[in-house]
Amino acid sequence: MVQRIVTGMRSTGKLHLGHYLGVIQNLVELQNKYESFFFVADWHALTTKYDKTETLRQDINDVVIDWLASGIDPDKATIYVQSLVPEIAELNIYLGMITPQNWVERDPTLKDMAKILRTKEGLNSQIGFGLMGYPVLMTADILMFNADAVPVGSDQIAHIEITRDIARRFNNIYKTDYFKEPAALLNDCALICGLDGNKMGKSFQNDIKISDTEEVTSKKIMTAITDRSRLRKDDPGHPDECEVVFKYWKIFGSEEQIAQVRSECEKGQRGCADCKRQLGALINEKLRPIREKRKYYEAHPEEVRRIILEGSEKARIQARKTLLDVRELIGMYQK
Repeated sequence: MVQRIVTGMRSTGKLHLGHYLGVIQNLVELQNKYESFFFVADWHALTTKYDKTETLRQDINDVVIDWLASGIDPDKATIYVQSLVPEIAELNIYLGMITPQNWVERDPTLKDMAKILRTKEGLNSQIGFGLMGYPVLMTADILMFNADAVPVGSDQIAHIEITRDIARRFNNIYKTDYFKEPAALLNDCALICGLDGNKMGKSFQNDIKISDTEEVTSKKIMTAITDRSRLRKDDPGHPDECEVVFKYWKIFGSEEQIAQVRSECEKGQRGCADCKRQLGALINEKLRPIREKRKYYEAHPEEVRRIILEGSEKARIQARKTLLDVRELIGMYQK
């Protein structure tokens, strides 16, 4: 029997290379092996950006367009928007009723998000009820489809642990084995830092977006950090100390290209500027088919909307079945 996976991404707008290499490439492979549910988490976006919703609809579209352009196939995976499956919200209520407060408070992601919020908004900023409930809503996202596994990075295992805990508690309280305890499906995808050597992120202005033009990509690459100890073009370089550029070469280059770059750099035969120009050309070459496909979806917004609505309705069919079962197990009044 084919196992089911569920995963989502916040509606942050146009995605960058970190998303592509760390998440999307993996999902493109997984959709061929699992019954896949991939959603845009617009409710989760509201936990920290409830007062910045001017571009929310376009942000949702941009995430889906980047998915489609990168190879996620609506004929293989169910693509949906979280808020278009309102059954998730009702399940979130039931799970919230049985989840101890300290389980939520110890969630590391919640702590990180609260820390970021206070850094941006000030120490006296208040954490909203929605943000406090983030771990439970995330659990509802997963249990709504009774997933066997959730694709995550190693830094997200705690997400799955609280989901397993809540599923187990529900089963114990209502004397059932209805909910599966989903496994963490770890990926081994390449991670890529931002152009300044820090974590790549839209808010840090150190990213390369999937949707960037070739000209913009080339200009951005020219700002990337290289070997700080190298002062002149013909100085011997230290590729392993090149904070960004050589790391990118190891992700995008062939074994032969990587070996050549290393050798020429170490011998002082390759200047950093030329190295970055060649790298920019290579990245543009790799992204060209994706960007061409993206242009198609940008020009056909009605097709993107159709995919979202059809996928969301497909997700709702399954969600209704789950919710009917959950209401029966709890003993809620039924129609």
